[in-house]
Amino acid sequence: MLDHVTIGVSDIERSRNFYDLALRPLGITRLYADGETASGYGLAPKAFFWVSWRGVPQTGAHVAFTAQDRAVVDRFHAEAIAAGGRDNGAPGIRPNYHPSYYGAFVLDPDGHNIEAVCHARQG
Repeated sequence: MLDHVTIGVSDIERSRNFYDLALRPLGITRLYADGETASGYGLAPKAFFWVSWRGVPQTGAHVAFTAQDRAVVDRFHAEAIAAGGRDNGAPGIRPNYHPSYYGAFVLDPDGHNIEAVCHARQG
């Protein structure tokens, strides 16, 4: 089981603005900010997703957050796009993963692939 994940970003303030908005529909908020270098997001009191400034751009990370239902996945996608993310897969069923896999993908300002996914069957 993972305890936390940190991704490198090229502009900490831009990333804070993006993640503050993009993660809000998931109930995930910024819990910690270490001045100009890092911020931790999670569910109080535990931060499990961190963004940290790196002098050299890093891309290629894929982080998936669990959503309680499909409407939350839809809101995540809309908020992330409004916050400056780039669409990397609109909300929808991904049957190649499994019949109930409902996900949405957005590239953050540094190109990291950020996803919200709901595994619940639509009833």
